[in-house]
Amino acid sequence: MFDVHTHFIPPDVLLWLKENQKVVDAKWEKKGPSETEFLTVNNKWGFELKESFINPALYLQEQKQAGVSHSLVSPIPQLFMYDFPETLTGEISSVYNHALANWVQSNNKQLSALATLPLNHPEQAAIELRRAMNLGLKGAIIGPGLSSRMLTDEFFAPFWEEANHQKAIIFIHPLLAEDPRLKKRMMPNLIGVPWETTICAADLLLSGLLDKYPNTKILLAHGGGFLPYQIGRLNKGYEKWTGVSSSLEAPPIEYLRRFWFDTVLWNNESLNFLVEVVGEEKVVPGSDFPFDLCAWPPVSYSEKGVHSLLGMESQTEVNSKG
Repeated sequence: MFDVHTHFIPPDVLLWLKENQKVVDAKWEKKGPSETEFLTVNNKWGFELKESFINPALYLQEQKQAGVSHSLVSPIPQLFMYDFPETLTGEISSVYNHALANWVQSNNKQLSALATLPLNHPEQAAIELRRAMNLGLKGAIIGPGLSSRMLTDEFFAPFWEEANHQKAIIFIHPLLAEDPRLKKRMMPNLIGVPWETTICAADLLLSGLLDKYPNTKILLAHGGGFLPYQIGRLNKGYEKWTGVSSSLEAPPIEYLRRFWFDTVLWNNESLNFLVEVVGEEKVVPGSDFPFDLCAWPPVSYSEKGVHSLLGMESQTEVNSKG
């Protein structure tokens, strides 16, 4: 079984956070009667710092116990650091990526990994992506843009050009929504996270960017948010409005099928609908482990999508060559 959506914080990154604690306003706080430790950076998006996030041996043990044979590990979105100066974002990206590369090299049968990038400086993001992939990483995890810029903004062109050249996996994973209407009842996470994915993915789809950078493999978190469910509306807009169709070479449904989608949906009917819409080869098993809202263990699912996403041969292909 594969897991393409899972997160880890290497010891070197924790050390960097402690050395730069005042600069990034990193806080380790114990909460509740059990004194569970939470980590908050820049006064945003605190999360429980579970041992599974930071203990390499425990992480591998828990993956094995769950029946996961290979994990595509990502940095955590809380440490994207896009709000900080680009030099600081670039520094933690380099530390994170080297640490993950070393871990993968020591456990290459069980692990692959994605990089984090200084997306707030696209030229540097392109350089770091190239460097990370030369270290053996498969691509990068990024947020859905910056606070004032969507990923289709020309500002990000150097990053997309490099991603396309490298045939990189680009895993789009949002942070919590900051819409002021979503302050209560955990809504910034419950609906804000998939909503941010929906906005970003719809913009990518409608912009024609997928035609411009066809070699980039874009993976959408949490089943693509709400976009697959509303693809009929986008198709109708394509039929009715030249403002929609003028940037596209085919109906939106055809572009939707160019993305990959993880299985983090917690609902079999939703997953079956997604497969029906985009095809089995575009849906890949994921868990979001070890966050609270993780689908653990990941859904035991077809490996077709994983092999095309990661560029790995299936066992059937290996056997046919033998």
